Amino acid sequence: MKKLSFLVAILALAGNTAWADGLQSLDAFLHRVQSGTADFTQTVTAPAKDGQPGRVTTSSGHFAFERPGKFRFDYRKPFPQLIVADGTTLWVYDEDLNQATARAQQDTLDSTAASIIATATSRTELERNFTLENLGADAAPDGLQWIRATPKVSDGQVRSLRIGFQGEQLVAVDMEDNFAQHSSLRLKNFATNATVPASQFQFQPPAGADVIRDQNGS
Repeated sequence: MKKLSFLVAILALAGNTAWADGLQSLDAFLHRVQSGTADFTQTVTAPAKDGQPGRVTTSSGHFAFERPGKFRFDYRKPFPQLIVADGTTLWVYDEDLNQATARAQQDTLDSTAASIIATATSRTELERNFTLENLGADAAPDGLQWIRATPKVSDGQVRSLRIGFQGEQLVAVDMEDNFAQHSSLRLKNFATNATVPASQFQFQPPAGADVIRDQNGS
């Protein structure tokens, strides 16, 4: 489940205020945004092999979240897949295979982009699991303010994260995993502090689905 390692990632904060650096934008996002919805495009680039560029795959869909710890990625193209976190259990459902996987959410998300976007409520909380660094507007020629988040635990799935803000708005999340795979998430049409029905964060495997649970999955 390569999408799971990225997790995706997600959300945005509307606004036009100019911020001095990415860490200030992060603070504003964590303090002011409790829920939201957005459309996303995700590009995954496999590591190069035998001198050949890695395969690039693109997917898109809709995202919703509610702090702390609830989110939903509804992948629609090129094929349907659902990732739902209810605060306790993380579900991944592949519609084509009719297969659902359940994992204990806390054990899975502490050092991922999801903890930054949908779980943490303060920078202090994030710094338990990440080293945060302001990269400013010089990290890429796109006019965004960037931060780098490096997990303090080196044996997890994620090697490093880069989070990009435009003013107060979070619009980009880039990740490199420990297999040298790169993932890039871009957000648009974000509705900040939107009311999201509780049912969006609930998942019941369809009848006849193959259900796989890890040791701590509920």
